[in-house]
Amino acid sequence: MDDHSRIARIQPDLGEVKARLEHLVRIPAADLEPEALARYERWFEEHCASSRAAGRDAADLIPGGTHHSQANIPFPLQIDRAAGPHLWDADGNRYIDFVQGVGASLLGANNETVREKVKAVLDECGPSLGLLHRYEIALARTVREFMPAVQRLRMTASGTEAAMAAVRVARAYTGAAYVVKLGGAYHGWSDQLAYGLNAPGTARRSAGGIPEQAQALTQEVPPGDVDALRSLLSANAERGGTAAVIVEPLGPQSGTFPFAPDYLEAVQESCRSFGALFVVDEVITGFRLGLGGAHEQLGLSPDLLIFGKCIAGGYPAAGALGGRADVMATIGSGTGASALVVGTLSANPLSCAAGYHSLLEMARTDAPARAASAGALLRAGLERLIAKYQLPYVAYNFGSIVHLHTSGLYQLSVTQPDFASQLATRREAMIHLIEGFTAEGLMLSGSGRMFVGATHTDQVVADALDRFDRVFASVRPVRSSPEPHDRPMNTPSGRIA
Repeated sequence: MDDHSRIARIQPDLGEVKARLEHLVRIPAADLEPEALARYERWFEEHCASSRAAGRDAADLIPGGTHHSQANIPFPLQIDRAAGPHLWDADGNRYIDFVQGVGASLLGANNETVREKVKAVLDECGPSLGLLHRYEIALARTVREFMPAVQRLRMTASGTEAAMAAVRVARAYTGAAYVVKLGGAYHGWSDQLAYGLNAPGTARRSAGGIPEQAQALTQEVPPGDVDALRSLLSANAERGGTAAVIVEPLGPQSGTFPFAPDYLEAVQESCRSFGALFVVDEVITGFRLGLGGAHEQLGLSPDLLIFGKCIAGGYPAAGALGGRADVMATIGSGTGASALVVGTLSANPLSCAAGYHSLLEMARTDAPARAASAGALLRAGLERLIAKYQLPYVAYNFGSIVHLHTSGLYQLSVTQPDFASQLATRREAMIHLIEGFTAEGLMLSGSGRMFVGATHTDQVVADALDRFDRVFASVRPVRSSPEPHDRPMNTPSGRIA
């Protein structure tokens, strides 16, 4: 493995992670003390008047009051400035940013080096040409140098479009129609892939406005269950075959449902056995966990790779499909057996320049390894706080992607009789905690998944942990809480993946 793809990635003790997650969902959700919740609600009233007013305007103009699904509790905060690991809202409140452009900003928000390069290309030719530009060649060449599995690269305008392209290309190449995904995984919001979202077994629960026929060839299997996958592939073989199996390399939603790495080896082998393409969705993990991608660290050889976010360094129109040259050669005009994959803003000079210079800066500054170290530091600190307050929470990390489970919301089974009531109760507890985190100056998504960047220094992480401490100290004890942790969840095996 070359220097550009090497990072120290400490593998969580997945057996312990799963045991704690199972315990978390068996007990009541640990909520804030009523006095603490009232205090945090007063903070928003007293410190966020401008954001509240902006939220009212947005609710009148934008369906749902926002275009974004992250950090909108108790209402969307209007962010006016971002730099490195920090954000400032319209009222001047500063937050430590663990959203980081939903994972797109590994270098930290608004990196100056990349920003100046983007300004230069805007001065030269503007943001979009609809014609070949030198930066789309430079970006494709750089991606291939870092990821040899990407023999050819096709830019799209988003990760959703890249996933759509993967399905189309796989079907054109194999001649088969079925597409298999893992339950709970997210591969964008297209009709064919908005299936089995958020938790295993959900099937069409998020399919409003999507006809059943549009998802008739999409299937889900439980993550981690090789036998279920092979059984489905075998059944599909009798009815025309499977075009692709799409996976997230850390588990659905980038490790919210973690599985052992050897599971993916079995998935890859199953794909080879049944003639399906093995597609790895690296929208979140690509370049963030090492410039060689999570697939290289795990020793996988995907046929196709889906990219987003970091591929354009946090700038717009971030999406790409890459893979084997013979498979990617299927892309064409859409006539005959070729697959149509086009877009007005795909591979525009702005996005390609941003992506190219972001990748160079990541390599120059060793950003994936620095962010991974910060992620490990944050996770270790969270575990100490969880033990200190004897909370049932679960923290673990994959490099710079840190998970904090507080309510067991994502571990609920859709088949349990009290699913609806449990969902409501646990979601409420999670929302209260997010309110507390935000009021204490921590910006993270409602799911508790945090993205750590290269600008999250030891001092920034220490500051964040002090703020987490204040929130954890305000949590109402749960009667059936686990024993304090005897050992860290991520065991430093010394393995360089």
